[in-house]
Amino acid sequence: MNLKSIILLVSFFISGFSWAQNDTQAKLDSFYIYTSQSKNSNKFDIDSRLATAKKAKQLAQILNIDSLLVVNNLNTSQIYLDGGFDNLFLKLSHQNLKFSEKIKDSSATALISKKLGDYYDRRLIDSAYYYYNKSEKLYKALNDKLNTATLLLDIAIIQKNEKDFTGSEITSIEAIKLLEELNPNDIINRRKAFLYNNLASVFDQLEQYDESIKYHDKALQIKRKLKGPNKFTIDNSLNNLALVYKNSGNYELAEYNYAKILNNKNLKNERPDFYALVLDNYAHTLYLSNNFEKLPKLYLEALKVSDSVNLNGYNSIVINQHLAEYYNNKNVKDSALHYAYKAKNISEKYHNDDLLKSLLLLSKIEDDSMAALHLKSYVKLSDSLQKNERAIRNKFARIRFETDQIEQKNIQITKERMWLLIITVIIIIASFLLYLVISQRTKNKELKFIQSQQQTNEEIYNLMLSQNENIEEARAIEKKRISEELHDGVLGRLFGTRLSLDSLNMNNSEEAIKTRSQYIDELKAIEQDIRKVSHELNADFVSGSGFIDIIKTLVETQTLAYNLKYKLDYDESIIWEEVTNKMKIHIYRIIQESLHNIYKHAKATEVKISFELKNNVICLSLTDDGSGFDVNKAKSGIGLKNMNSRIKDINGTIYLTSKKDEGTTVTIEAPIS
Repeated sequence: MNLKSIILLVSFFISGFSWAQNDTQAKLDSFYIYTSQSKNSNKFDIDSRLATAKKAKQLAQILNIDSLLVVNNLNTSQIYLDGGFDNLFLKLSHQNLKFSEKIKDSSATALISKKLGDYYDRRLIDSAYYYYNKSEKLYKALNDKLNTATLLLDIAIIQKNEKDFTGSEITSIEAIKLLEELNPNDIINRRKAFLYNNLASVFDQLEQYDESIKYHDKALQIKRKLKGPNKFTIDNSLNNLALVYKNSGNYELAEYNYAKILNNKNLKNERPDFYALVLDNYAHTLYLSNNFEKLPKLYLEALKVSDSVNLNGYNSIVINQHLAEYYNNKNVKDSALHYAYKAKNISEKYHNDDLLKSLLLLSKIEDDSMAALHLKSYVKLSDSLQKNERAIRNKFARIRFETDQIEQKNIQITKERMWLLIITVIIIIASFLLYLVISQRTKNKELKFIQSQQQTNEEIYNLMLSQNENIEEARAIEKKRISEELHDGVLGRLFGTRLSLDSLNMNNSEEAIKTRSQYIDELKAIEQDIRKVSHELNADFVSGSGFIDIIKTLVETQTLAYNLKYKLDYDESIIWEEVTNKMKIHIYRIIQESLHNIYKHAKATEVKISFELKNNVICLSLTDDGSGFDVNKAKSGIGLKNMNSRIKDINGTIYLTSKKDEGTTVTIEAPIS
């Protein structure tokens, strides 16, 4: 593949990756757009919002992102709630809760639990408390102080409504402490104001009016500093503060605060239900202060407004009770009974403190047996409500205990998992280190063994060379001795004989002369032969041939054992005395390994070995007539690896050529250093 093709391929890959990223981002953007549209209750109806939420869900499923599915389910469940589909809201919320717990999304689990708590609030109070408590624990574990404080506020309000005043006080203070740790802003300050309101209501119920007024004042101070329109929430606090003044008997301040609220001429149109509540409280304050001038006119106006906006009549219960109380005080029994029974009939639907007050009021208004009957009903209901309150408080305590148990169990499980993970990691690391130690020791042993083997080989080779040198030295000494013997002994005597014969040459007889001449010629020939032998014996004609003799011995021994024919050629110009012992050992082992490989794999009948010297480089060639192999496909065995290692050690190179059914040639080039 050329450079241009590679560049095109890389460009295609990058563009494909970029396209995939852009496509994913486009789907994410669409998901958030659909989600935003489905939340817009002002612009879209329920069906349109559900259709848009369905599109968002399809995108979340395509993207396969669990967190997006959780978000979509939360949004869809809220649409169901807005549309009045309570069963669908509950079904989807519980499914979403299980899903968020499965994927271990604590933040989503906390939010879903909060939504379920909000739904059950004023429907099924113990369920509301359970989910609020669960949500609060999760937010606390996430160190989300703002949401933890918000859930504590929800719990504190439930505790107050169920008359667990001590619990509500403790919970409220805990929430305030959390908010104090955060940098103040409008949201945090608003939560503080709500918590102060709750504490004020708790102390009002406990008849600790000074404490109640103190916390109402704190709430008002905060609310007056909040940004945006806060008139409604300030009026609520003023009404609550006035109620405390009324309950404490400070009617003057109560009237002052109620009048301040009622000075708003638009209040009746803006908040008719709140207007009716304040007007009734104001009228009742006048009644308690024996100021009957504006009564019962204010009561009747409050009742009329309340009935016009509250079809179930719940908000009118207290107004009817106040009217009954007023008419009973004025001794107008018919009117007193009318409003008292009206209050009782409405409050019977709710079976709460309002019914209790209605029964007590009737026991005061009715005569004799009816009064006794209502009083008996009052006592029975009071006992029932007290038992119910105790049961609910016990249930709250049990929920807290069970939640704490689950929390402790989860903490214990987390600790156990953490220790298990730590122990597992330690075992893995220890095992790895042990493996490294054992592996290193094994490698060290192998290296020591190789070094020992190399040292042994070198010692053996040096011993062989030393032995060969001793042999050669002995040969040289012996040759020199024979040479000296021939030269000094035999040759001297022959020379003397020749001189003697030469001296006899004075005899001039023809036969003597001829005989002497023949002896002299023969002696000269003997002299020349002896001189030649002496010269050859004295010459070091095997100088430098020791290593080749060792190689010959190796080749003869190996080929005989492997049933191979061999041919050994060597360049006599190689001076082996100048070659290092290390190189000689490696050449010796390479030939040995090659012969072994030829026998083991090649199925050859003949091998040719040759040494040449080219530019101070020893060239060793081994050629067999075996089966051959495909060099590109052949696996590199340990023998070939060892050969490569040896060649590398002497800075040489190795060339391997082979053809199937034609044999293999191994060529090694090693420079003489």
